[in-house]
Amino acid sequence: MTRPGEVSALVGRIVKRRGVTLLTLCLAVLVAQIDTAVVNLATRAIGAYFHAGVGALQWVVDSYNLTYAVLLLTGGLLADLYGRRRVFLAGTAVFTIASLLCALAPSVSVLIAARALAGVGAALLLPASLAIVRVVWRDPVERGRALGIWAACNGVAMAIGPTLGGVLIRHFGWRSIFFVVVPLSIAAMLLAIPAVPESSDPHGRHFDGAAQVTGALALGALAYAAIVFREAPVACSIAGCVAVASFVAFVAIERRHGESALVPLDIFRISAFRGAIAATTGMTFGMYGVLFLLPLTWQSTGRLDSTGAGLALLPMALLFVAVSPCSGRLSERVGTRAATAGGVAVIASGLVAIGASAGSSSLLGAEIGLALTGLGMGVATGPLMTVAVGAVDAARSGTASALVNVARMTGATLGIAVLGTAFAAAHGGAASLRVAMFAGAVVQLTGAMVSAVSVQRAA
Repeated sequence: MTRPGEVSALVGRIVKRRGVTLLTLCLAVLVAQIDTAVVNLATRAIGAYFHAGVGALQWVVDSYNLTYAVLLLTGGLLADLYGRRRVFLAGTAVFTIASLLCALAPSVSVLIAARALAGVGAALLLPASLAIVRVVWRDPVERGRALGIWAACNGVAMAIGPTLGGVLIRHFGWRSIFFVVVPLSIAAMLLAIPAVPESSDPHGRHFDGAAQVTGALALGALAYAAIVFREAPVACSIAGCVAVASFVAFVAIERRHGESALVPLDIFRISAFRGAIAATTGMTFGMYGVLFLLPLTWQSTGRLDSTGAGLALLPMALLFVAVSPCSGRLSERVGTRAATAGGVAVIASGLVAIGASAGSSSLLGAEIGLALTGLGMGVATGPLMTVAVGAVDAARSGTASALVNVARMTGATLGIAVLGTAFAAAHGGAASLRVAMFAGAVVQLTGAMVSAVSVQRAA
């Protein structure tokens, strides 16, 4: 017979191990997100060092985004097939090696290639980390709280990334922003070995080369079309046609494979999952549009320099960090539907506030809008992840988490491209910012409404 004291000690060990597991996952995600955040600050220094033009510098940033978007589904499937801890470790190792290559790059071409390799690492570790949360925290309430903390790492990265990057670049040069993540990612690997339990659920599924190729072409062509939309409309049109054709082929292949498909299509019959995907896409569409356009407007009009713009963005990041860990408990009290749809709607109100105050001589309206954006992100991100990975069987948690990240990446890429185009079409300035922010708010409200209807039907 097990004594009460022994039961209590066992529970204590489980809780402690879960804490170390969550710390490991958060550390890896934080490293990946900080690395992404600080690279934007280093483009000017990298361009000066290598005498590189704007096009090359764009690919320093976008090569990561492209490989990340293309390989997310592959990373999720590999985690389900061959082990989530194994794939998490592999992704962290690839990311570490890529960071070293970036720091030691002798040319801008090598730097671009190394950034693409970093995207491969992120595509492996991020879906695996989210799937591990789904497997380790089986209770929906506990899982929601864990995902709230996991989501807060994005806010932490947004808060400390620009500040840390500015200090490192100023005092140690641009290579230091890649060196600094290496010991942290190594620490995540070492912690994962004892702290993260291994799990896999192949269930008759297999690595499908045709689906991988067509899915990668569809996502890659879509991301490329968004990247070159303004500069190369002909290339954008060709890429768009390739994306559509590849997507049609991908759906046909997956329909034929049924349950063993890379993306089992019946997963989209789950109403709550569809709503989470729509809301996540809308959320990042507007959020990344703000992060791209607002600092650009401030600096192009001479209101703030790069340091001042980074500091002015802090209200969004700080509220995101403060609210995210509490999002699980908030979702328990007000309901998942209110937390997901309501959070995205709050972000939309933040964009409206930023757009309405675009012509003001004061930054107060923009700061209020940023605060609302951070608040909405903090409220919605964790519950959206909980809905998405909780709506499917544990065997498909890697695929579900990959699809959520695909939605996040697609929303971010399209948000920058579409809202940036709207901004440029109106010839820049306050009026252009207003048009772009109002357009972003419409997209986010649409995502919020789809989420509200889908979650209600699921309930």
